[in-house]
Amino acid sequence: MTDPNGIEALKASFRGALSTADALAALKDKIIAIDPAGSLSPQDLDELGRVTLAHAVASQALRALVESLISNRSSLIKSDE
Repeated sequence: MTDPNGIEALKASFRGALSTADALAALKDKIIAIDPAGSLSPQDLDELGRVTLAHAVASQALRALVESLISNRSSLIKSDE
């Protein structure tokens, strides 16, 4: 049997990762337009750092939740045998 709380947590975590991916995608044009001979402004660098950290944290949280669900599924399969 699937844990309804686990499924709701998965959905919330997935939405969080998608949200941070959207924030990262919003920076695409700005990053692509950077002159290789130039430099990033402190504000742009701060924004990029904030968005990439948020995305990394959200992605890692989602991954940890998936690993937990996989582990729980394995435990359930073993107990059914």
